[in-house]
Amino acid sequence: MIKKGMKLYSILFGTCPKCHQESMYVEKNPYIISDTLKINDKCSHCNTTYRMEPSFFYGSMYVSYGVGIAFAITAFVISFLMLESSLGIAFLSIIATLVVFMPIIMRLSRNIWINLFMSYDKSLAKKNG
Repeated sequence: MIKKGMKLYSILFGTCPKCHQESMYVEKNPYIISDTLKINDKCSHCNTTYRMEPSFFYGSMYVSYGVGIAFAITAFVISFLMLESSLGIAFLSIIATLVVFMPIIMRLSRNIWINLFMSYDKSLAKKNG
């Protein structure tokens, strides 16, 4: 079970990496495309600044490549190996998967990136939660 205090919790749910008390994003729904990457400046609970430096999240583009590959491989395995579709259908399923999950891939990449540089702080969570 994934609980607060685990990096995986912050990565999957997009919460503050320090206190896990609130979403880093202005809009929780990643499919509101105009707001997919809009991030709060600071956490209202622990005052953690999410943008440690200008252009901080450019590094998440490297993570996005790996996350996208993982989604593509999963789509291929499901369509080609499990459902035994043709290579053409498998290719189309990869494209469809990447298009449909693009907002989630972008957010997951940002969440992974920021969690590489910040860790959960139990004292902040107790003080504010």
